[in-house]
Amino acid sequence: MLGQGGQTALALVSLLLLLWREAAPIEVPQDPKILKDLKQPPTIIKQSVKDYIVDPRDNIIIECEAKGNPVPTFSWRRNGKFFNIGKDPRVTMRKRSGTLEIGFRSGGRPEDYEGEYQCFASNDFGVALSNKILLRVSKAPLWPKEVLEPVVVPEGSSLILPCNPPPGLPPPFTFWMNSAMIPIPQDKRVSMGLNGDLYFSNVLAKDAHTDYSCNARFLFTHTIQQKNPFTLRVQTNEPYNETSYNATDPYGGRKVVETTPTFLSPLGTESSKMVLRDEQLLLECIAAGLPTPTIKWFKKGGDLPAQKVKFEKFNKTLKIINVSEEDAGEYVCMAVNQLGSTRHSIFVQVKAAPYWLDKPSNLVLAPDENGRLVCRANGNPKPNIQWLINGQPIDSAPPNQGRQVLGDTIIFRSVQMGSSAVYQCNASNQHGYLLANALVSVLDMPPRMLGPKNQLIRVIENNRTFLDCPFFGSPLPILRWFKNGQGSGLDGGQYRVYVNGTLEIKRARAEDEGTYTCVANSILGKAENQVRVEVKEATRIVRAPEHQSVIRGTTARFDCKVTFDPSLSVTVTWMKDDKPLQMGWRLKKDEESLTIPNVNEGDEGMYTCTAKSDIDEDSSSARLTVLEEASLNPSVSSALPPDRPDPPMDLDLSDPAARSVRLTWIPGNDHRSTVTQFLVQFEEDHWDPGRWQNLSSYPGDLNSVILQLSPFVNYQFRVIAINSVGQSEPSRPSPRYKTSGAAPDSIPRGLRGWGSKKDNMEITWEPLLDLERNGPNLHYSVWWRRKDSGEEWSNVTTVESKYVVESTETYVPYEIKIQSRNDFGSGPESNVVIGYSGEDKPTDAPTELRVSKVDSTKGNVHWKSVDMNSVLGEFKEYRLYYWREASLVPGLVVSKEKKTKGFYTTAEEPSGILSDLVPFSQYKMFMVVANSRFESPPSNTVEFTTKEGVPDAPKFFRINRKSFDTIHLQWDKPLEPNGILIGYQLRYQTVNGSRAGRPQLETFYPNVTEFTIRLPDRSTRYRFYLSALTQVGSGEVFAEESPHFANEAYIDQVDIATQGWFIGLMCAIALIILILLIVCFIKRSRGGKYPGCSCVTGLAKYLVRDKKDLPLDPVDQKDQDGSFDYQNGSSVPDRNENENENENSSDEDNKPLQGSQTSLDGNVKESDDSLVDYGEGGDGQFNEDGSFIGQYTVKKDKDETEGNESSEATSPVNAIYSLA
Repeated sequence: MLGQGGQTALALVSLLLLLWREAAPIEVPQDPKILKDLKQPPTIIKQSVKDYIVDPRDNIIIECEAKGNPVPTFSWRRNGKFFNIGKDPRVTMRKRSGTLEIGFRSGGRPEDYEGEYQCFASNDFGVALSNKILLRVSKAPLWPKEVLEPVVVPEGSSLILPCNPPPGLPPPFTFWMNSAMIPIPQDKRVSMGLNGDLYFSNVLAKDAHTDYSCNARFLFTHTIQQKNPFTLRVQTNEPYNETSYNATDPYGGRKVVETTPTFLSPLGTESSKMVLRDEQLLLECIAAGLPTPTIKWFKKGGDLPAQKVKFEKFNKTLKIINVSEEDAGEYVCMAVNQLGSTRHSIFVQVKAAPYWLDKPSNLVLAPDENGRLVCRANGNPKPNIQWLINGQPIDSAPPNQGRQVLGDTIIFRSVQMGSSAVYQCNASNQHGYLLANALVSVLDMPPRMLGPKNQLIRVIENNRTFLDCPFFGSPLPILRWFKNGQGSGLDGGQYRVYVNGTLEIKRARAEDEGTYTCVANSILGKAENQVRVEVKEATRIVRAPEHQSVIRGTTARFDCKVTFDPSLSVTVTWMKDDKPLQMGWRLKKDEESLTIPNVNEGDEGMYTCTAKSDIDEDSSSARLTVLEEASLNPSVSSALPPDRPDPPMDLDLSDPAARSVRLTWIPGNDHRSTVTQFLVQFEEDHWDPGRWQNLSSYPGDLNSVILQLSPFVNYQFRVIAINSVGQSEPSRPSPRYKTSGAAPDSIPRGLRGWGSKKDNMEITWEPLLDLERNGPNLHYSVWWRRKDSGEEWSNVTTVESKYVVESTETYVPYEIKIQSRNDFGSGPESNVVIGYSGEDKPTDAPTELRVSKVDSTKGNVHWKSVDMNSVLGEFKEYRLYYWREASLVPGLVVSKEKKTKGFYTTAEEPSGILSDLVPFSQYKMFMVVANSRFESPPSNTVEFTTKEGVPDAPKFFRINRKSFDTIHLQWDKPLEPNGILIGYQLRYQTVNGSRAGRPQLETFYPNVTEFTIRLPDRSTRYRFYLSALTQVGSGEVFAEESPHFANEAYIDQVDIATQGWFIGLMCAIALIILILLIVCFIKRSRGGKYPGCSCVTGLAKYLVRDKKDLPLDPVDQKDQDGSFDYQNGSSVPDRNENENENENSSDEDNKPLQGSQTSLDGNVKESDDSLVDYGEGGDGQFNEDGSFIGQYTVKKDKDETEGNESSEATSPVNAIYSLA
């Protein structure tokens, strides 16, 4: 028993736990932007199993993966000692992971690495531990060699053939087979026990064999080892003949002594068995006897759990899966045959390795918050709880005034930054252990919005709407909603704010349109987001299609008139039997109807009209029934489709009570579809007259129900019947029924107290709903008093939803409570809430502000704290204002915008780190202390300069390709050089897929901003890394890769004349033209007609001219008919002389040649005569450049034939002809 002192201490601890208030743990959202900035201790996310058996033929892999920010580093312990991985060449650790790989290619034995391993994942914020992993190597030992003597037993006696498999790791799976690898048949008489032995309840003569062999299969090595076979000889009183065996008389008429049952396993009358919780319990009873006994099971003191128990091996084995404590007890197996029975009791104990009742979970807290870690486990025997911090026993850790260990609970009070750690809870007993890591992270993060910015939400009028505003911060910010940037926060009445920041508009109206702003505030700052709400009219079908029965061959028409908001686009679609209706040549659809002419049987079905906008839709259905003419007869009305029911009738009220009344009605005609539901609606004439609201719904087989009502309401009711087709029209209203009044049942919600001025406190709450008033003259009684003052309560009664307490002291805590009252009495009191009077401007400023250890981007800020009483409000933070006064880089203009950073600390000589500074700059700063509304006067102003740093990336980096052989690079200096630029550094290397070439390096002066690289060939691609340099080093790298330039095809096209294929093509064309010219000249020299020669000649000249890009000479000028005019003169005639000749030529010269034809337009076509016929004797020969010296005459001279013939020897044409 506890002494008096012990009882007092225990009572004190219990009282502390009851009175202590803790902050709800912060739940960190899985938002990438949050997780990127969130510094967290390590968390083990993957590890090998505790009992780890490996195959000796494979490499050993021991897994250990962890996450954290910064990325964790890993170390291992083996058998409780540091495992130096670097000293063992066979052991490697995967990159960015703690997983070990042990390889044996270079030799070594896996058995040398057996032992207990534990992984440690560490970063700046803590250490996480894996389980202790027991590594063992699988073993498959050989069966010991033995000589087995033949087993001789008399017929009818029992027998056990032992197996005794070698002790492998894990234990092997055993089975019995004969020499033909056929399993030994097992039945009620012959079976294998749990230990692998083969049991015979009684032996028959047919059991005599020479090949009873036990086999062991080892799972890891996938090998089967076989024991030497047993030879079984059965002694019989008379000779045994296998052919005479009969199952009904297995002894063939021989006399065999029958025996009562006895147990072969287990032996004796009782035994015991221990099993662990959640494992599998196997109980076995194998009996001998003749005839073969039957096994029965039962449990003393209760029934066997039928859902968990299974019987196997012909009832010889009882199996219970997932054992629990209630499965402990005495189990009895009974063996029975016709001679008698025997029993064996097995006493089962259920022990338990530790299992979790309350597993410690990660805890994220803001500075100065409270929290707790709980580690509760159970087991049998009771497990021992041990706490560790970062892998070390918590008893040996440095003392922490804000941490208290109370058995299975650690309590944290007023946590501070820098106290993040990983705590381990180890629960262990003799049957096992549990190890859990729980990180305690102290997070200091300003509010931030996680959702999309400036959303537009379009809602339907009178619908409920939710505006999301996901946010996060530590400490958890207070979120408030504002509309159009005005007024106090939205909460209550038409609006409701949920804990996650979502704003509910209970019933959207036109006046609810506007811009809604959600603002998240904490001591570290605020963040806000906006949502624009537009309220639209609902899309409604005002003239719906109706059920129709039409005669085949006539026209059916379904109406579907829609009203909708004019700012929305609406589409109307039709479906038939829930499938889209295809509009063909027969079906016609307009804006308000669907017409089906010449109706046939295939048109019968359910037609649905759907009007859909971007944000809502409405639909209505009607059935079309196709009838023959005879169906119009009333006698066949059964063929009509079902319809909506008629409204209920004769509503009657009875059994009146204070808050209830019985409503009875007569159902209307259901129109061939059973009524499934009745909907009761109500209307009251005081708060919202004329508006019918749903009260409750009831099954369709009821027509009398008791309605539960609110006090002091003048009701009337109506009923709507519902079947599969739809709702009926509402019934006629019932007589009015007014309930009696009562005191309020509800407590006003949203009670809070806050100061709008330094000397007041506004107490506000949400008024009760109309139906919560319960009576007339509703008013509210409000009480308040200073907290912990022992004063009497002050109170006031008001009908408003706010009361202002005047003449208060500045920032004083008050206890507040409220109660609603009416003429019938008072409602329940609310719980006491704590409010505060108003805040004033802090009087004292921080002093001795200074900065130390300034580097390029951060510095340490120090100051003297203020007296907390001078804050005159809730202390929020020390707020540091700082701005960049100038850059030390000459000529660089900077923004002098003030920035702030908050420091939450109550230390006497606090300090903090000011980060995110721009290097090589001059800064100024001052500090104030802030409460929720005001700031103190500023401290002294401090000037400091940051050191030179590495520059930002160049402003831009462009890659241009001006030719096939070069790449031109251009860049510009960084926007923030962060120091004096001393140059640029360019590293580049060729790339080909995933392969990279040898890196090359170029450096440039700071005034150089371009560079040209000559390519070894056109297909070469480069990857470039450009950075600017200061004295500190190289800055941020601008990486680019030369692209596949789009203008390469254009460059190739322009330079096509250099392509081999084009040169070959041109040569082929030239050769063809040359052959055509030769054939042409041969033809003419023989006197043949070949009008195409001029075209060929012209084409040749054109191609040559086009190739060389030269204009036509005067002698090459083309006539109107497309032929060329060869003129008399020298080989290179003067242009002026040719013009004079043309002017002085006679008309005779301009006449058509003899034998030529004149075209319809008056142009002269080329003569078909031979060129030789127009030669002028010896003058008609070629000049040295190949041009004609002679001139063709206009008229053919027959007398000069001889002269022409004499010129053949010198004519190239004749020479070619002679060769031909």
